[in-house]
Formats: sequence, C-alpha cells, structure tokens
Amino acid sequence: MSLSFGMSDSDTPRPPRPGWEPRDPTLPALPAGTPPAPRSRRARRSRPRRVLRALAGLLLLGVLLLAGAFAAGYLLVEIPPANSAAVAQSNVYLYRDGTPLARDGEVNRENVPLDRVPLAVRQAVLAAEDRDFHTSRAVDPKAMLRAAWNTVTGKGRQSGSTITQQYVKNYYLGQEQTLTRKAKEFFIAIRLGREKSKEEILQGYLNTSYFGRNAYGLQAAARAYYGKDVEHLDTAEGAYLASLLKAPSAYDVTTHPENHAKAVARWHYVLDGMVTEGWLTPADRATARFPAPQTARPATGLSGQRGYLVQAVEEYLTDRGIVDEKTLAGGGFRITTTLEPAKQDALVQAVEDRVTSRLDPASAPADRYVRVGAAAVDPANGHVLAMYGGIDYTQQYVNNATRRDYQVGSTFKPFVFTAAVQNGAQTQYGEPITPYTLYDGTNRRPVEGWNGSPYDPANEDDESYGEIPVGTATDLSVNAVYAQMAVDVGPGHVRRTAVALGLPGSTPDLTASPSIALGPATASVLDMATAYATLAAHGRHGAYTLVERITRDGHDLTPPAAPARQAVSREAADTTTAILRSVVETGTGTAAQTAGRPAAGKTGTAEDDKAAWFAGYTPELATVVAMMGQDPESARQEPLYGALGLPRINGGGAPAEIWGQFTREALAATPPRDFDLRLMPGTEEMMPGAEEMMPEPAMPDEDEWGGTEESEEGPLTGEAGPGAVVSRSPQPPRTGGPRQ
Repeated sequence: MSLSFGMSDSDTPRPPRPGWEPRDPTLPALPAGTPPAPRSRRARRSRPRRVLRALAGLLLLGVLLLAGAFAAGYLLVEIPPANSAAVAQSNVYLYRDGTPLARDGEVNRENVPLDRVPLAVRQAVLAAEDRDFHTSRAVDPKAMLRAAWNTVTGKGRQSGSTITQQYVKNYYLGQEQTLTRKAKEFFIAIRLGREKSKEEILQGYLNTSYFGRNAYGLQAAARAYYGKDVEHLDTAEGAYLASLLKAPSAYDVTTHPENHAKAVARWHYVLDGMVTEGWLTPADRATARFPAPQTARPATGLSGQRGYLVQAVEEYLTDRGIVDEKTLAGGGFRITTTLEPAKQDALVQAVEDRVTSRLDPASAPADRYVRVGAAAVDPANGHVLAMYGGIDYTQQYVNNATRRDYQVGSTFKPFVFTAAVQNGAQTQYGEPITPYTLYDGTNRRPVEGWNGSPYDPANEDDESYGEIPVGTATDLSVNAVYAQMAVDVGPGHVRRTAVALGLPGSTPDLTASPSIALGPATASVLDMATAYATLAAHGRHGAYTLVERITRDGHDLTPPAAPARQAVSREAADTTTAILRSVVETGTGTAAQTAGRPAAGKTGTAEDDKAAWFAGYTPELATVVAMMGQDPESARQEPLYGALGLPRINGGGAPAEIWGQFTREALAATPPRDFDLRLMPGTEEMMPGAEEMMPEPAMPDEDEWGGTEESEEGPLTGEAGPGAVVSRSPQPPRTGGPRQ
C-alpha cells in the first residue's frame, strides 16, 4: 500500500478547451462537455467596427498632427535673408563697344531685370522646368510624392520641386540634401508664393540658377555660351540654356562632346514643350536648328592689362563720388568704359614691339628696372581710349599710367609757353613772349627777376646755346631759357595754367617757383595726356572720363557729363601746338614721325634719367608714354642708364617710338588731318617750315632733363594778352640783370 500526499489525479488542473471562457462564479456550473453558447451577430459585427473606429481615430489624429505641424511650420519658418552666395555678383566691365573687358569678383553673376529676358527665352525655361508655373501653387505635393516614389523605386532621382521651390533653395537656403532643408524649402516656398508675384519669383530664379561654366544666372550664361547679352538670345539659344538647368556640365556639348546626343534630345524636349503649351508655332519649331555654343573660355580675370584697367575705373568712380568703395565692392555693377579694344590692343602691341621684346636683364641689368605707362585721350570729349599700366597686373600691381611719383621733366615746358601767351607775358626787357622772342640759353645762367633763392639750372650735358629763339629752345628743350620764361610769366600763372589744362591741383611738387618749368612735378601719365588733349582741343578742357555708362540691377547710375570749358584761349593753345609741331619735325621728337601724320609733341627726361617721356597729339588723339626705372624688390626709383642696351634713355627714344607706332595703328582707319590753328597775332607764319626764319642754335642736342622742387595751387586768371610785337632780330648776349 502506497501513500500519496497532495492532490489526486482528479484534482489536477487541465488546460482550457478551445472556446472556454471563465465562468461567472454566481452562476451554476455547467455540466461537463457542454459546448459554449454561440456569439450573437451584434458581437460578431462589433469587432471590425472597433478596428475601423481605431483606424479612423488614428487617421484623424495623424491629420490633426499634420495640420498642427503644418500650422506650426508655416508660423515658425520665416522667409530668411538671402544667403551670401546668392547675392554675390561680379562687377562687369565692358569696352565701349560692349565686348567684355573683365569681371571683378568670385561669382560670375550679373542680375538682370525680367524685362531684359526675351519672352521666348522665359517660356523655354518654363517648358524645361515648370510648365504650369503661372497657374500652379508654389509647391506641388503630388509631384513631390511622385518624385520620392520614383527615387525609392529606382527610376532615378527626381526633385519634384516647382520653380518657386528651386528659387528658395538657390536664394535662401543651400544645396545640401537633408530633410530639414527640404522642410524649410517647403514652408518658405508657400510663404513666398503668397508674398511675391510670379514675375518676381521667376526673375529671382533666372538670376540665381547655375548653368555651368561658372555662370550663375541667365545673363552670365548667355555670355559664357554665346558671347552675347541675354536680350540678344534667340529661341533656339534660350532652349539650349534652359536644357542646361537639368545637368549643366553633362549637357555642355563643347566640354563633353560624348553627351551631344543627350543634350540635343533635351533641347528637342524643351522646344516640343513650347509647342505643346502654345508658346511656339509648329512652323517655327520645324525651322529651329541646334545652336552650338562657343568653346568654353577661361574666366576673364585681372591678369595682363585687365587689372590695371579695372583699378583705374574703380579709382575714377570712387574718387568722384559716383559710387563709394564699399558699395562697389558689393558687386552687381555693369560698367561700360570709354576704352576701345582695337586701340587698347594697338597700345599693348606697340609697347611689346618697342620695349618689352627688347628687354634682356641677363645682359643688361638695368632692364630689370624698366616700367612703361601710357594713356590715350580723345581731345574731342576727354574719353580715355587706351591705357597701358605695366607688364601684368598679377606681377606688377602698381598702375604706371596713374601713379604720381615720377617727374614729368621737360614735357611740362609747353605749359610755361601757354601761360606766357595766355597772360600776355613779357621778358625782363619788356618784350612780348612769342615763338621768336630771343632768350639767353647759356648754361647755368642765373634767372633774373626772382626774389627767392638764386637759381641757375644746367642745360642737358651743360651745353650753352647763346641767343636762341623760344621756338628753337623748345625744340632743344633748353632749361636756361624756360626757367627764365617761368619767372617772366610768373610761376603762379604757370601753375594755374597747368591746373587749368588738366593737371590736378594736388599734384606733388607742382610748386610756383622758377624750377616749375623743368618738370619736377610728379603728375601721372593720364594727367599729362589730359592736359595735352586740352592743347589739341584748342584750349577747351573736359575732365577726362573712363566710364561711359554704369548700371546696377537695370538702374542707370551714369552721372551727367561735365561741360567742357575754355581753359585757355585758343590762340594760347594753338600757338603752343605750332612750336610743338616743330619738336616732331626737327627737334628731339623726330621718332614720332613714324605716325605718318601731322603731329605735335614734347620729350622729357626726369632727373638722373629715372624716367623718360614723350607727350604728343594729333588733331584726333592725345597720347603720353613714359618709361620709368624702379627696382622690382625695393621699389626704389632707379636710373635707366644702360636699359635696352643703350647708354641712356631719353623721351625721343623708345617713348616716342611707342607713340609713333601706336598712333599710326590707332588711327589707321582715319584719314590724316592737319591742325587748324589760330595763332597769336604776329606769329601766323609760325608753321612747319618757318623754322628757317629762326637763328640756328649754337650747339644743338637731342636730350634734356628735369629738375626737382615743390608744389601749390590756385585758380587760373587772366586771358590772352594783346597782340605782341615779335622780336626776330638777334640780340646781344644777356648775361646779367635787366637790359638797360
């Protein structure tokens, strides 16, 4: 007999049967094996309804959450300021004929108003990117979902963005592919669509989109691909540029010729879309031909002469208060200069032929010092037509055409004679100063009538000339004569005349003293070209200008041109021209005769031969050329002895040669024209060929030099004096005080 403790077999719990439900303890127990009662029809129906109600609740909750998120996003996401890259623009510089000169800035963009974009080009962009732009909302959720689905299912990445959304991405946000950026884009686009017109959005989109070739915006693209401004694009060209928006680099058929077929197919797609939308007739579509773009070119930077030209234009604008420096640096300006490309090229070539190609620092160490500056001005209006600033802006930063630190030497002497005629000046002996007036050209002759410190300048190479007429003294640049003439005229009058002709009153070392005649003043090449242009214009002076037109965002900012004024009398200017013609015909400037036309000019050399000048003009063009010596390492001014393999450099050498070649090429299409001169009374015969009427100088020479002194300014006063009694007969040598 065995004993067991605990429950019996009958008491062991059994697993519940299917359909078993706990019994209500208040009810009597059912007999074993009784099947469960069947569920009612209502009970069978209630479960799906509960599921549906739960789903509906979840859906409603989701909708409420989405609506809340949308409301929160719309309220919280403000339209931000434009990103810096989107507003960055270059300043675009153009030659006078509209061809590109340079652009200054990191981003190749030039914003243009929508009305500058031809309608057909706008429609081509819409056909490529958003055909329902004008009628659709700012965002298209269905397109976004479709694009997302196609991307997920491997049908290719698609954006699903409207033009408004693309503009938001370009202008306000960035190009990163994140959910946060996409959400911001969505809400900003909605707000933007409510606050801005379709035209404003389309204009912004066209100005910010990237077209390849570093071209941002349609204007930059038109220049990069077709070398023209946007308003000159035709329908076929506009369709190609619109095609680039999808894949700029891939569809550039010149840099990726292997993709030519794909690019053409995309171009056909755009044109076909224009036909579908009624923007292009089938007939015009049938005649369209694929417009092959020009070969990609390197960005127009500031190398070569471009940097000097841009620098000069910027200084011109800021110095005159047309645009302040900070605003100009902000970019977006379209600046049409007065420079002419053919003349600019001719000037560069002349410098290359006459100087640069001859430099050999290995055998001539002084060639390391050689710098050249040049500027050409139209006497009729003061327009600067060409400028040479140096070998290369990226190698030599300082612009040799606008710097004011080299003495102008004897190129200043014509201003002394002009002042004499303008003021009716007389010699110490009471004789009117004319081209025939005799002066004592003795070397180291002390000037008479000067109350300041004694002054006895040396002539070039210490040559003495004895009695010499003013005209011949000009040909030979005799310092003793012109120092005395400056005292006779009055150094103050000389200074005021130089300023009236075009030299800035602030020119360093423009001092009213006898030495002013020898050119210690350090005016720039451009300053001197302006002053000589005044002589060529019969004494009428118009301030030089480098800018013909300036606009920004379609607004014209061009200041009105200052009216020209009669700076000196016509007789004073024309009589000066007459004696300067003789300099070219028989004096120190004969190398300028290679221009092959009537010309007037003057040579000049700075003290210690640190600079050599030639300043000259024809009736149509005034040009000044200077060679300067400067150590490339220390920037110290250096003499040019030995440069170009020559013992010394003077204005009648390479500067006059550059002048002659440039003038010949620049005016090749212009028939030679003689000067129309109105001379001071009694000198009407003072024309080329009249020099035989003058006594021959004692010892002719072809060089000259300038001295050094200091500066000051004042307004020009006085008019041309009365008719002078011309002194042509030889006089006894003058060696001391006034004639008795």
